[in-house]
Amino acid sequence: MKKSILSAKDLCKSFAHNGGQVHVLNHIDLEIYEGDFTVVMGASGSGKSTLLYALSGMDKATSGQVLFDNKDLVKMKEKELAKLRSHDFGFIFQQMHLISNLTLFENVAVPGYLNHERPVPEVKERANQLLEKMGIGDVKSHRPSQVSGGEQQRCAIARAIIHLPKLLFADEPTGALNRKNTKEVLDLMTDLNRDGQSVLMVTHDLRAALRANRLLYLEDGNIIGELSLPPYDKEEEKSRETQVNAWLSSMKW
Repeated sequence: MKKSILSAKDLCKSFAHNGGQVHVLNHIDLEIYEGDFTVVMGASGSGKSTLLYALSGMDKATSGQVLFDNKDLVKMKEKELAKLRSHDFGFIFQQMHLISNLTLFENVAVPGYLNHERPVPEVKERANQLLEKMGIGDVKSHRPSQVSGGEQQRCAIARAIIHLPKLLFADEPTGALNRKNTKEVLDLMTDLNRDGQSVLMVTHDLRAALRANRLLYLEDGNIIGELSLPPYDKEEEKSRETQVNAWLSSMKW
């Protein structure tokens, strides 16, 4: 039986607009399981990113619960949430948000130093190992503006996992990349998942969705569909794409 790593119960998110309320998330119940590569899909405006931010504590839900390690993120103070995000969660975004005046190595290592969980030499060694694993060890002394978008995103992935997060959140991580760089980033994320990294991604990209072993479909703030798949196998990609396309069609994607 799979072990739940994060759960949402009766989760709601609303915004005030023109004197009324816009309901973005509507009473969502959801379990995220350890070791899964979970992908949330849906049309623009369906609430995908809002769900990810609410589940990660980056944005406060209006009501309901988000439970991680027997603690409710909705009730946490910002200082507690900041500690949780820096120790247990990792984040990858469409825009890499690398610090422009730091080298790629420094962009990866500095969050590890700030975490204060491991000695500096250990952080340096892990940063170097991750940069090599991401295929950018040869440009680790370059600044972000000196490397390609794909290399920047690989650096961002290394930064996100420098502290060995229990759950990796990804918000449209391939949205700004070309086809070649998209494949490279997805291959890296697939490898991380095979090594045991739990991943929760929101995307509108079919190529990214194919890497999931669990797909969720969000419509008007409600989860209306779910598809379970075996772990990704490149040799089975065509049949997997056919299956996922058929499911998305049934969701009226």
